[in-house]
Amino acid sequence: GGGAEPPFPSPSGGDIERPFPSPSGGDIERPFPSPSGGDIERLFPSPSGGGAERLFPSPSGGGAERLFPSPSGGSGLGEERAGVDGGGFGAGVDGGGATLVEVGAGSGTLLRPLLAALEHPVDAWAVEASPAARAALAEVLPSERVVPVFDDVAAPFSGVIIGNELLDNLPVSIAVRKREGWEERWVGIEDGRLVLVAHPVRPKVAGWADQFGRPCPEGGRVEVQLAASEWIRRALDMLVCGAVIVIDYGETAENLEHRRTEGTLRTYRAHHLGPHALAEPGETDITVDVNFSPLVIAAESGGASVELHRQDEFLQSLGLVDRIRELREQELALARDGDPMERLKVRSTRTNAETLLHRRGLGDFRVLIARK
Repeated sequence: GGGAEPPFPSPSGGDIERPFPSPSGGDIERPFPSPSGGDIERLFPSPSGGGAERLFPSPSGGGAERLFPSPSGGSGLGEERAGVDGGGFGAGVDGGGATLVEVGAGSGTLLRPLLAALEHPVDAWAVEASPAARAALAEVLPSERVVPVFDDVAAPFSGVIIGNELLDNLPVSIAVRKREGWEERWVGIEDGRLVLVAHPVRPKVAGWADQFGRPCPEGGRVEVQLAASEWIRRALDMLVCGAVIVIDYGETAENLEHRRTEGTLRTYRAHHLGPHALAEPGETDITVDVNFSPLVIAAESGGASVELHRQDEFLQSLGLVDRIRELREQELALARDGDPMERLKVRSTRTNAETLLHRRGLGDFRVLIARK
């Protein structure tokens, strides 16, 4: 290594991905130390002005809008994710005195129908960094239940914590494989532009890369996701009993092996892959594929039992295929003698539901459920 190098080469993967993973362990607020003395919060500010502690919201205000796209502003799919015994979002929530927290809640596109689908009232909270999104959430929840940071949620409690397309936005560290070990890439400034510079690897970064980033070819890159494991540990610590549910794109360590030649870090803007990660700081959503293997280990070490599913299979187990069939029948009935606008709404909901089951798209997301 040594010296500056151009920003990240464009990834070879075909699906959407995101951030600068995290530091050494625990120092989430300063994930990307820079030789120039700057850190990620200054180099890569989120649109809302929050740094790593505010969970790196996407420019759109949250992941729920991407997971449940709907022209009408509502998904119509919350019922498929709530009140299902033994595996749905309602497990551990749908009962008196339970708490429901969505972290990175956006404008409430997931939370609103989820609350409507639950049979019993819950103490619901939304964690969201974006002021504009928090204003929208105030129409769903009491203002004191809409908070900018996770630590503002009253804990401990029994219930469910949801992170929907959240962990792929947490900070990471970049480890490059060398003949004998690893070398980090930090962000520096050269000739007035941001560049990656070689830096000796920190012990925690090397340890994570050895455990979850091998085999890796010489010169290959691994996104070290210490902050994601720290987040799930912190979430479980907030629970007396209940579950943490994580929905994101990614894979297990073994299944990410083919991505390590160039790494998975990339940018995303307006539903399309964007420029390299250092080109337009603050203007794009920086992301990586989530490595779920360390999350499973972190959750199990915290005393949780863990399930990991594909999203399409998870939603099928909740009855989404039957729901799509009902929507199709409803749409046909409306086409014969119903309201045209109502038919369009039903079609939109059906199309969104089918999108969630697309095996090479949203269906390929992973759903991790950690029960405590």
